[in-house]
Amino acid sequence: MADLTVGYAAMLEQFAPMEAVELSAYAESKGFSGVMAADHFQPWVPQQGQSAFVWNVLTAIGERTTGDMGPGVTAPTFRWHPAMVAQASATLAAMYPGRHWLGLGSGEALNEHIVGQYWPEVPERIDRMFEAIEIIRKLFDAGDAKDVKHSGRFYKLESTRLWTMPEVPPEILVATAGPITARRAGAAADGLITVGAPPEKIAGLFERFDRGAREAGKDPSTMPKVLQLHMSWAPTYEEALDNAMTEWPNGGMKFPKGDIRSPHELAQMAKLVRPEDFEGRMVISEDPDVHRAHIQRFVDLGFDRIYLHNVGRNQRAWIDTFAADVLPALAR
Repeated sequence: MADLTVGYAAMLEQFAPMEAVELSAYAESKGFSGVMAADHFQPWVPQQGQSAFVWNVLTAIGERTTGDMGPGVTAPTFRWHPAMVAQASATLAAMYPGRHWLGLGSGEALNEHIVGQYWPEVPERIDRMFEAIEIIRKLFDAGDAKDVKHSGRFYKLESTRLWTMPEVPPEILVATAGPITARRAGAAADGLITVGAPPEKIAGLFERFDRGAREAGKDPSTMPKVLQLHMSWAPTYEEALDNAMTEWPNGGMKFPKGDIRSPHELAQMAKLVRPEDFEGRMVISEDPDVHRAHIQRFVDLGFDRIYLHNVGRNQRAWIDTFAADVLPALAR
């Protein structure tokens, strides 16, 4: 079993690119292990206010830090041809050997509809993602040694290779919250990313992922299980609640958001969010120990790597508090 690491989630929806870089470096200086950065073309709601290009920001983070880093997550399917994601990822891994992982997901209309393609239902989005992974894997496996090609249901790749390659390709982590995707991810990927799934669903998710891995001849105990966890901490409960309601109302929306196209639509829906809607979805508390107990629950479920996102603008105060009172108290 891998050692537990706790990293920082750099929310490019909320912070201008250089501020996100500064905060990532600050978090590492206080003991956070690495950085997961969001790949968005738009923020969830206009109040968040930003949406920088994740690959540029990851490069700057690479220069300013020494830990692991990756996009959490990018969709290699609509805005991108999978070959471009493979090239971006291979380049980052060549620049910062052993530090970069590639987080992949099936996408949300908020970011992907902008290129004006038909937006399919969930099963097709997932099929597209797995075909994209097949292409990325072909390119990673061939490296700069030989050309590969692909002709599939959704994508074509004419004969080519990645001319810039790291010695070891980046690990591919797939975002999943559903049992069928989890099993396919176990077979196709190197690890799993879950974003704030309810704890009662995790055991089933892991079981399916492990089964898929074993069916593909892999040892699931060596494959990272990664969690992104949203929370709201502030010195008082009132501030923590206000931060959640103002900055991250999407965390209180109890419905899938993958088909919503505009931050302005989400802002209208956010008017319906009530404090009790965060119950069971996101911890809001001024007490670091309440947060510690919640994070520990996920550690106990078997996550190896956890990236924390505090939804407020109070990042430095939160980093200081958690570095002192939460990170040292988490135990495998």
